[in-house]
Amino acid sequence: MISFIPEKKGFLRYGISFAPKVAGAESNLAIYVSRFGHTAGWISRLGEDEFGHLIQNEIRAEGVDTSLVKFVEGGRSGVMFRQMLPGRETSVFYYRNGSAASEMQPEDVPADYIRGAKILHLTGITPVLSESCLETVKKAVKTARDCRCLVSFDPNIRKKLWSGRDYRGILRDLTLEADIVLLGREEADILFGTRKPEEIVSRLFSDGKARYAAVKDGSRGAVVAAPGETVEILPYPCCCEDPIGAGDAFNAGFLSGILEERPIERCGKMGAAAGAMATECVGDTEGCPSRWQLELFLQGREEVAR
Repeated sequence: MISFIPEKKGFLRYGISFAPKVAGAESNLAIYVSRFGHTAGWISRLGEDEFGHLIQNEIRAEGVDTSLVKFVEGGRSGVMFRQMLPGRETSVFYYRNGSAASEMQPEDVPADYIRGAKILHLTGITPVLSESCLETVKKAVKTARDCRCLVSFDPNIRKKLWSGRDYRGILRDLTLEADIVLLGREEADILFGTRKPEEIVSRLFSDGKARYAAVKDGSRGAVVAAPGETVEILPYPCCCEDPIGAGDAFNAGFLSGILEERPIERCGKMGAAAGAMATECVGDTEGCPSRWQLELFLQGREEVAR
């Protein structure tokens, strides 16, 4: 979707100017994974409008395969507005009802495409957009299972999109179905009734199908785990300008480590470093580094600026 970023902080009611940016948890992750040196594809529907073409152009320019994106004639692309107030969490206002993406269908996700992937990444945003989106996500998971493709899932709870319905059961089931689980402590509390990382990890491995897990805690770091191994990942120092997109950057770093068959601690550090760097610029993807910049950051080195 298009995210309108205010050019200054304050209440939107006072006529603040905006800059349009491309946003979306799944597209963010695809862009980050591509920057980290891996191939990525993004499946969605877009409106046959100027915003739709802007979204595809921006994502495709990052090296992400958008060949399965469908443009809907007469449809419109989703939009959201951010409100940034000093010292407060960023507020988001969605205008997504009836958007092209909210009308995705199971046939939009072909088995042959999933069969060629190592990891299918999904979030809890898509299944709450509509019944057809929920069925699309369920079919994608089943297809990945049939193809022996790992399923990665981030609940990414956005209650503003729930429209009064309780999606906890659905998101809990999808979380327990995933091979790779990436969630925040607050989300774990909503879905499993605990914020304790050791209890969350135990639940994911004992009741679910998880082979890898990351429990994210923002500026306080994370806990990452594989069966028989749990590691605390300390936060990396950064100059935070905008935390939006940091979780997606963490996910991309963590998944890149898995793709490279790195030890779980290294996966966690890649995720934490990417997440920290992503906060240093305003915008969902503007702050996320290249692979070279990420490696310099992990080594505690700085890029020569002049």
